[in-house]
Amino acid sequence: MEIKPHPDFLRAGKIAAHTLSQVAPMIRPGVKVLKVCMLAEKKILESGATGVAFPCNISINDEAAHYTSPHGDTKTFPDRGLVKIDLGAHVNGHISDTALTVDLDGTFEKYVAASREALKAAIEVVKPDVSLGDVGRAIERTIKRHGLRPVHQLSGHQLKPWNLHAGKNVPNVGMKLTGRMHLGETYAIEPFATDGNGTIKSGPTAYIFSNDMKSKKKLDKTTLRVRNIARQRFGSLPWAARWLHSKSGNIDVAAAISALQHAGVIHGYAVLYEGKNGMVSQSEHSIFVGSDGAIVSTLRDDE
Repeated sequence: MEIKPHPDFLRAGKIAAHTLSQVAPMIRPGVKVLKVCMLAEKKILESGATGVAFPCNISINDEAAHYTSPHGDTKTFPDRGLVKIDLGAHVNGHISDTALTVDLDGTFEKYVAASREALKAAIEVVKPDVSLGDVGRAIERTIKRHGLRPVHQLSGHQLKPWNLHAGKNVPNVGMKLTGRMHLGETYAIEPFATDGNGTIKSGPTAYIFSNDMKSKKKLDKTTLRVRNIARQRFGSLPWAARWLHSKSGNIDVAAAISALQHAGVIHGYAVLYEGKNGMVSQSEHSIFVGSDGAIVSTLRDDE
């Protein structure tokens, strides 16, 4: 019997792809980052998703990943540079994860092409029992052909229901790995290309968090209330600090989040920067490993 992708996985992919196609054209100099983040998340929900799989990430230039607007963010897009927009939906826990890069003034086209073509090359080698290292090798070769380097300290990841980073990683460089993709598994493949050295450094701030659902740490009344709101609303999936501001009344959300982090009840995802402040581009699709190769759930109409 042929193994097929779950209908909810395909639906989540279609929603994310449609949202990305609608929202990416709004990324222009002077537009507020917060406006695009909020619009993307709103459209995912309006399109019939059960929920947003993770906060819309919008990372600019040497920011590689994990920037999402904080509450009241005034940051705007610059006149030139690279903007990565990375978003996802879930339908009954089945997750999609997809990204593209916008070149704001047309001077960084080779970066956009490098990550886009690397993603295509990676998808072409996907088949049951392919080595994860071979997928990474296809990515590395393609990016290097553009005179750039892969960001080797970032990787794609296996997807499972309610679990965005579910075990196996998909490297962005060739590696002698014993891990393999198996028939019926789902993955997010996400090449990053840079003119830096391909390493990553963590910034001082996190705007995205996830819950440790098993933690039973004793907390003061206010912090406990924020923890419970976060668990009830977001469960095991990542969430944005700004999402709590509309649901927690007159609580000092920033102080509660700080207390929860200190207690180890939540995990923060710091904004990640390229190690040598290099420019970074990204492309990403979610795929199902089918018997005849990859089935891409997040393919956009313009691809």
